[in-house]
Amino acid sequence: MLHHTPDGLPARIVIATRESALAMWQARHIESRLAERFPHISISILGMTTEGDRKLGTSLAKIGGKGLFVKELEDALIEGRADIAVHSLKDVPMHLPEGFALGAILERADPRDAFVSSQYATLLSLPPGARVGTSSLRRESQLRANFPHLVIEPLRGNVQTRLRKLDEGAYEAIILAAAGLKRLGLEHRIATPLAPEAMLPAVGQGALAIECRGDRADVLALLEALHDAATAACVTAERALSRSLAGSCNVPLAGYAEINGTQLRLRGYVGAPDGLRHVSGEVEGAVGEAEALGVRLAAQLKTQGAGEILAALDHA
Repeated sequence: MLHHTPDGLPARIVIATRESALAMWQARHIESRLAERFPHISISILGMTTEGDRKLGTSLAKIGGKGLFVKELEDALIEGRADIAVHSLKDVPMHLPEGFALGAILERADPRDAFVSSQYATLLSLPPGARVGTSSLRRESQLRANFPHLVIEPLRGNVQTRLRKLDEGAYEAIILAAAGLKRLGLEHRIATPLAPEAMLPAVGQGALAIECRGDRADVLALLEALHDAATAACVTAERALSRSLAGSCNVPLAGYAEINGTQLRLRGYVGAPDGLRHVSGEVEGAVGEAEALGVRLAAQLKTQGAGEILAALDHA
């Protein structure tokens, strides 16, 4: 039985999260934000191991994509063991299962990728044959397109595992999300942040999303206090682009939106994993047209050949 405060909000909130260090940081961050805003509500964290965590040695593209990090948390919401789930938005599938809602998108942290190396300062300084580790087809495609002299090798595991593999000499450099490193107090490991012009980020990168059941009006009312409208507009455009292009972690697709005044600028990229075929483009329009801008850019990229690239991936 649910209990509520006099103002109709839930008296108790359980946060479902993965148990990695970064996921736990995210859950504790949401816990503190909610506690600051609603000190009279009891808040606790339910740590869980997901299918994606159990298969950290296997390519995400081969085992079903980043949605593997989400399903067990959604099960906890359905079963009533948790009220909300905290995700890195870039891990959230473009189509939510029926009955779920994103109750809040928090203000975006650093959306950029980070070049991490103990030996080299920048991507440009890497010599021919240098090994670069990444778990992302999006990064792999852009690296192969722009730096064909480098050797791109797979890299899985949590942030600490990836850094350890770099330190042990398995790679000359690795690429990670800047936001994750900063959240874990590892900003000093960043040799160079990669500007979007050099490496277009993943859709939703740097943003946290809070998921709940769509029928929990009490929880949705609570989460409004954490919602950031500007970030939501940007990621709405990015996710519309990805949905229109059937984007998943099986597709080397990037999308990044920025707001300047009342205008939203959205950039997109689709490429083959080998980087030999790729298309990119951008659109700009009113912030209130975020969804339409994503659809428009997707159509523009399709006219440049994105459809053929995606079709080739489907048959690979």
